[in-house]
Amino acid sequence: MSKNTPKAIRGTQDIFGPDAESFAFVVETFERVRKLYRFRRAEMPVFEKTEVFSRAIGETTDVVSKEMYSFEDRSETSLTLRPEFTAGIARAYLTNGWQQHAPLKLATHGPLFRYERPQKGRYRQFHQIDAEILGAGEPQADVELLAMADQLLKELGIEGVTLHLNTLGDAESRDAWRAGLIEYFSAVEGELSEDSQERLHKNPLRILDSKDPRDQAFVADAPKIDAYLSDEALAFFESVTRGLDAAGVKWKRAESLVRGLDYYRHTAFEFIPDEGSAAADALGSQSTVLGGGRYDGLMESLGGPSTPAVGWAAGIERLAMLVGERSPEPLEAMVLLEDDAGLTKATQLLSDLRKAGFVSDMIASGSKKKRYDKAVKQDPRAILRVNESGYYGYAGDAIDPALSEFLKDKV
Repeated sequence: MSKNTPKAIRGTQDIFGPDAESFAFVVETFERVRKLYRFRRAEMPVFEKTEVFSRAIGETTDVVSKEMYSFEDRSETSLTLRPEFTAGIARAYLTNGWQQHAPLKLATHGPLFRYERPQKGRYRQFHQIDAEILGAGEPQADVELLAMADQLLKELGIEGVTLHLNTLGDAESRDAWRAGLIEYFSAVEGELSEDSQERLHKNPLRILDSKDPRDQAFVADAPKIDAYLSDEALAFFESVTRGLDAAGVKWKRAESLVRGLDYYRHTAFEFIPDEGSAAADALGSQSTVLGGGRYDGLMESLGGPSTPAVGWAAGIERLAMLVGERSPEPLEAMVLLEDDAGLTKATQLLSDLRKAGFVSDMIASGSKKKRYDKAVKQDPRAILRVNESGYYGYAGDAIDPALSEFLKDKV
């Protein structure tokens, strides 16, 4: 490579070979599973007005204050490359009149952008799959989303991952819990990390998620949400857990699992690799495989009416790491052009094979011996020989019966 050749931007990647096959397998499996659950496909712009994210995600969050790729266009409008899907989906729901379809089950996938330190399984341009149910306030919506996520992980062949589940309560419960946390942490404010001291009165729930040892010393004894749950909030959570049990989704309670923004309600969840599992070894410290929660107050932050909603997202790169390397579809037939005079007939045979649904390719360059050697190296189930006289036979021990039947009238 020349010194003058531009290099890829830090935090981005070029995906090829087995990695690309694993990436594609994740997307294809997601598309198949979302159809089983009748989630409708949606596509949103890759950039939005900056206020969509600052209002939806929160001005004080690291995503908005430190990680967004924002710029002004020629009309001096501030735009931002999307750092997540939910805010754009909420904006689209409100501006396109999708309320008429509520409850609306949506699924999407594509690239997202965050300016953060690149590390294993995390990039500045990364990709996610995303599923949301908008306009449904019933616990069954949470159960359906979680059952879908659980089935997706199983169909991807990802094992050793458990659903960690918590409730954040309704607005009344959350407000009471927030006050209790402020009172508790205020007593030790000077011993908390600088970040947690700043969050104490703005967003005390985020202290519970801190990894700083100074905070961890106090987090274990901090007030738990269960002490503040209203009867309605408790009934909602119990309905979710009963539904998960009925659906065969294994889960464990995670009282420290929180979402800091005020519009989150009730269910919060993450699928996390079990300690010592192959999934934990593959992901290292970046342990969450898939996560989400109920965000009943988000639409109001964008100027819309109160709208219940719940959703989850998962990084395709991380899922692809857990899936492991995959090979392309096996080559069922290789058309071997033995002399150039048979090119038209070989092209016709190749076209017929593909139209009939057989994975196939053609070798048509090099000497006769090199062509054959190339064909063998590709390890097809059958090598179909073609010359000026036409197709005249095949070689291969693993030829598919359906392919054999297809070839009967080709000889």
